[in-house]
Amino acid sequence: MKRVLITGSNGFIGRHLCTELVRCGWAVRGTIRRLEARGSLPSEVEPVAVDVTRDDGWLEVLSKVDAVVHLVGRTHVLHDRANHPLDAFRSVNVEGTQRVLRACIQVGVSRFIYLSSIKAVGEGNAIPYSEASPCVPEDAYGITKREAEIVVLGMAAKTGLQSVILRPPLVYGPGVKGNFLRLLRLVDRGIPFPFGCTHNARSMVFVGNLTSVIEALLDQPAMKENVFHVADDGEPLSTKDLVTRLGCLLGRRAHHVPIPVPLLRLGGAMIGCSGEVRRLFVSLTVSGERLKRTLSWTPPYTVEQGLAETAAWYRTARKKEKG
Repeated sequence: MKRVLITGSNGFIGRHLCTELVRCGWAVRGTIRRLEARGSLPSEVEPVAVDVTRDDGWLEVLSKVDAVVHLVGRTHVLHDRANHPLDAFRSVNVEGTQRVLRACIQVGVSRFIYLSSIKAVGEGNAIPYSEASPCVPEDAYGITKREAEIVVLGMAAKTGLQSVILRPPLVYGPGVKGNFLRLLRLVDRGIPFPFGCTHNARSMVFVGNLTSVIEALLDQPAMKENVFHVADDGEPLSTKDLVTRLGCLLGRRAHHVPIPVPLLRLGGAMIGCSGEVRRLFVSLTVSGERLKRTLSWTPPYTVEQGLAETAAWYRTARKKEKG
């Protein structure tokens, strides 16, 4: 049985990936920062406590490991209180990745899959981003994800380590956190949305599709291409359409107020949330054709199935909260 190490195994994506790889017959070892968090992992997963910001422990946890899926990363922090936010992101996203890579090379791990982000390329474009698109990240998260990609590609070229970089857009599914969870809560409350004049397009990827492609990549022989974009099949949704679909799934009628986009921009600037507001109405689409062509892979879940599973999870979680 082949063994894979998943860093950040108790995160949103990590828990789904552990379940998928166990189902597919992998021996899974998962890193967590504290062993007290082991209860969030499937019982078949071997938990190990190790921190990407520290050197100690990595050689031991990588012993007899065939492949690594590196999920750990510092993501968007709402109202970031770090004195030097870019340094804080680099400490985890770049230096942490270097630390894991060095240990992988030292113990002879054969494959390293790095979960990057489409934000390493940019925040949106007139045409879908492909792997050939120039990388012009705009915020600390995107900048450090791109810097980590360069580290992965450089160290792999020097050592022969088989590396794969995946760039997903927004990932959603049962257990989702962050902006998507906030959106679900707002839709559930029946709050009007200011998207009546918004006609953007946003690519997303259901977590079940993401874990499916990671499992496929682990099973592939050496590949010439090692940077891939991944997204759900079908036409990307506008923010307005997404809210409307979630409303239907939650039994809530979505109300859209027709506010002109320039006024939305002005309002975002006035409250100090220009970036967050901008992402609600600009387009960001992704082409995943290279990945599907290279792997002969098709996403197993449609957008409709992914949103339905996410809404069902949310409804169940809300019932538990209410007792």
